[in-house]
Amino acid sequence: MRRLFQLLLLLLPAFGAALAHAQGGPPFITDDPGTPGNRHWEINFGWIADHNPGNAYYETPDIDMNYGWGDRIQLKYELPMAVATDQNNTTRAGLGESLLGVKWRPYEHHKAGEPKSDDNMDFSLGTYPQVSINNPTSAVRRGIAENGPQYYLPVEFTAQVGPIGFDGEVGRWIGNQNVPSRWGRGLIAGHEFNDRLELYGEIYDLQDANQIGSVPKQRELTLDLGGRQMLDRAGHFRLLFMGGRAIQAVTRQNSEPSWIAYVGVQLLLGPKEKEAPDKK
Repeated sequence: MRRLFQLLLLLLPAFGAALAHAQGGPPFITDDPGTPGNRHWEINFGWIADHNPGNAYYETPDIDMNYGWGDRIQLKYELPMAVATDQNNTTRAGLGESLLGVKWRPYEHHKAGEPKSDDNMDFSLGTYPQVSINNPTSAVRRGIAENGPQYYLPVEFTAQVGPIGFDGEVGRWIGNQNVPSRWGRGLIAGHEFNDRLELYGEIYDLQDANQIGSVPKQRELTLDLGGRQMLDRAGHFRLLFMGGRAIQAVTRQNSEPSWIAYVGVQLLLGPKEKEAPDKK
């Protein structure tokens, strides 16, 4: 983890001195405690790649649907069309694992002396339990999806430290007799240039916690850059983009990707916010 923070410190100057309002979630791996808002939908259509010379995995596309149940709870369902290539250069496609989750943000801290809002929130803490389950297809047998179920139990935070905004996540994937348990750790820093463009940097570490049989423990340690660009004036469509690569050595035998990428579109739907009446 010390190496992760050292790399992040090297990355921060690229964003300038006005970093603020870092936001996790698609197109990034690290998530945050933020939710869509009461009765709002956030639907992501993403094309995702995790390329290793020996084993590559793609989602074409990944459909990620999120609904705000109140201001602090988010309900999630995600289903990818998965494509996997093995060491023999054999490519197979089919439905990946379904991912269901509930995000809850129990704690918020706002700047003193100001009305509570997302704009003056300087710290929040949440959790996002999720379960990955197999669909009734032959995807596991064909090597497209991992054996399920698997469970993810993370703690997530967002913080504003002076001009710098951070999102962080630490979580545990609970595996099964065929899939090892894993630790996931991520950190994001970024800048919202205006209400249309956001750019961020991310470091993410996914590491096996135990060994299954004779298969050695695997690890993915990646560094990436990406962002979001609003595509329409009404604020309903955003372009999502991210690209990155491995930090440690890449071989055909390990799971470290030679590159990762995400390109997609985010659809934002929900009731219009009521405007406050003018004071005379």
